[in-house]
Parts: sequence; C-alpha cells; structure tokens
Amino acid sequence: MKKSVILGVATVAGLAAAAATAGTVDDVKARGKLNCGVTTGLVGFAAPDANGEWKGFDVAVCRAVAAAVLGDASAVEFVPTTGKTRFTALASGEIDMLARNTTWTFSRDVDLKFEFVGVNYYDGQGFMVPKALGVTSAKELDGATVCIQTGTTTELNLADFFRSNNISYEPVPIETNAEAQQQYLAGACDVYTTDASGLAATRATFENPGDHVLLPEIISKEPLGPLVRHGDHEWGDVVRWTLNALVSAEELGVTSANIDELSSGAGDNPEVNRLLGTEGTLGEMLGLDADWAARAIKAGGNYGEVFAQNIGEETPIGLARGLNAQWTDGGLLYSPPFR
Repeated sequence: MKKSVILGVATVAGLAAAAATAGTVDDVKARGKLNCGVTTGLVGFAAPDANGEWKGFDVAVCRAVAAAVLGDASAVEFVPTTGKTRFTALASGEIDMLARNTTWTFSRDVDLKFEFVGVNYYDGQGFMVPKALGVTSAKELDGATVCIQTGTTTELNLADFFRSNNISYEPVPIETNAEAQQQYLAGACDVYTTDASGLAATRATFENPGDHVLLPEIISKEPLGPLVRHGDHEWGDVVRWTLNALVSAEELGVTSANIDELSSGAGDNPEVNRLLGTEGTLGEMLGLDADWAARAIKAGGNYGEVFAQNIGEETPIGLARGLNAQWTDGGLLYSPPFR
C-alpha cells in the first residue's frame, strides 16, 4: 500500500515546503490533539472497531506520539487517506504525520519532500488467489486479471514482475483495500496484489479465509514507516524517537507490566533509565518532559507487544515476526541507542 509518485509532484513538494515553516510540535500542543493520517481501513493495521474506535499496528504509533507529546494517547484525530490523497494531506498540513503502511522510496523522500522517520514494518509485495484456481506460483498467472490499487509502486512492481517473466496480465484498477476486497471476492479479478501483510490482513476478514492462498513469491522490498514533512526537524525527531522508544523498550525488556516499577528508578540498566527519564536529559533535548518515552510505551506496550496484539501469530492475521524481529533474534529491527 505504497503510493503515487506520478501525480502532483511539484504541487505536493510546494505544499510541504510551505507547511514545514510552522513548528508542528507547537501546533500539536496548542491544538491539544494530533492529526494522524491512516488508511481508510485495514484490519490489524488501522481500522475502526464496532464502536468506531480506531485500532491497529499503525494506529498504535499515532497513539504513542500523542502520549509522548500531549500526555494522552486518546488525543488523536484519525484522518483516513487513500493512496492518492495521503501525500497531499501531509504536505498541506491537514495531518501532522502519516502512519499508513507507506513504503519509503527515494522519490518520496527526495522529490516529494517527505521525511521517513524509520521503519515499523519490513514488508514485500505478494499475491493472493482463490485456492480453487489451482495456482501455486505467481509465475503461473499468465493472462490473469489482477486487482491493483492505482497510482502505487505496487503497479510498477507488478509490471516489472510480469515483464521479466515474459507473461501478461490484465489490470483491474481499484482505489481502496475495501474496493479490492469486494472486487476480488466477486470474481472481478483472479488475483489481488499488495503488501503481503495487507493481503494477510484482508484474508483474515473473509468468511472462509482458508479458501484463499498467498503465493510464495515476494517481488519487492517494502520498508513501511511513518513520515512527516521535510524541514520540520524538531517534529521529525519527536516522531522518530517515539518509534525508537517502542523498539528499544522491547530490546531492553521494558514492558507494559514492568514499566511503572522501572520508571520509579528501580532498574540498574543505565540505558533503561535514560529511556524512561529517571536519569539524563533526553526529554529536554526533544522539547518534552522526562516521562515522554514512558508514556509512549504505556500507550500500547513496547514494539513486540504492539505487534503481538494487532497482527501477530495469535491474531486472525497471524503474521510471524520474520524480518520484524529484533536484531538480536535475527531480524532487522534495530534502534539507535538512547544516550
């Protein structure tokens, strides 16, 4: 779910430059609310529940930032965005940050004038097909109809894959994941392609998930993460180090169960103490108080807890940690040190 490098590049870049002249940290504090851009709905990552409350893996990042800056994890206005609207919403200042399974690419960073503050999910593009189709590899999809979100890097990856394998396909353009699900289940396309995590999340909502399979091919690198506008470095630091706090907390053994005890200064690990503000002045360096990271972690737990609760193997989505395991466990997850 990574989008649009073709539309309105100059306009988006211009908007971003203008919006970044204001200090977002001050704006958020004055407003008393964080405006966070999310997807229009992807269960496990960002979707409203039956009571209209937004929940999910990406939602947890928004709530952690709100807790760090405002002291209230619920002080968030969630702004649903599509692949086509998300960048304009960020560039114009309609949202303060985007936490919407968006891929970090060169053109988005450099040309569209956004700043990716880190990676919260290492992903790759995959394919989902009905089991009844009898297909076991994406290389067997010659002539297939494929549901694909328009204006996305997914489109480019798909074209490259089919071209390099000398097979053809017919695209079925869609705007949102909900539309893709509807079209796919109605038989309007043989295949749905997007990030593998998105496919797993979508399949988990089906009445009969077992009737659909994810093919083995992963055809791209999709480092997904939150982003802010270029030029507003203080705000970028706040969002970046809030994400790092969740990652470091897991590595250092800080959990929702023991954080109160550790925040009292009971621990003897200097980096834990710096993270939680019981020693040092890291909060002051960010323009926040000493307890900012502790509040961020309390909002939904450390990275591992957020993963397990929303998309992990014990959830209907059932994602293994894989590349998203801590570096100490063979994964790519790694935070710079808190010192």
